[in-house]
Amino acid sequence: MTDTATEELQRTLLDHIPHYAVLLHNDEVHSMDFVVESLLKSVPGLTQPEAIAVMLEAHQTGRGVVIVCPLEQAEHYRDRILSFTLGCSIERA
Repeated sequence: MTDTATEELQRTLLDHIPHYAVLLHNDEVHSMDFVVESLLKSVPGLTQPEAIAVMLEAHQTGRGVVIVCPLEQAEHYRDRILSFTLGCSIERA
């Protein structure tokens, strides 16, 4: 299978798999630095600027989208974020 065919197959599969948003809730207890560090430890591949943006979105609007992904991954990331005693939930994207 060529690289192009493999990429097309992956895109087609992703179109049919429901996606869920992992939501960080505003936190009045922990410092902003703690929230950013917790996000970076919880979601591999999240960059520091992205984590800061999510933290600020949650701070300003009450919740911020951390990542959108399939349900099993979303549950995993939610659980990791909750382990830092931060408010987090998932909902269908």
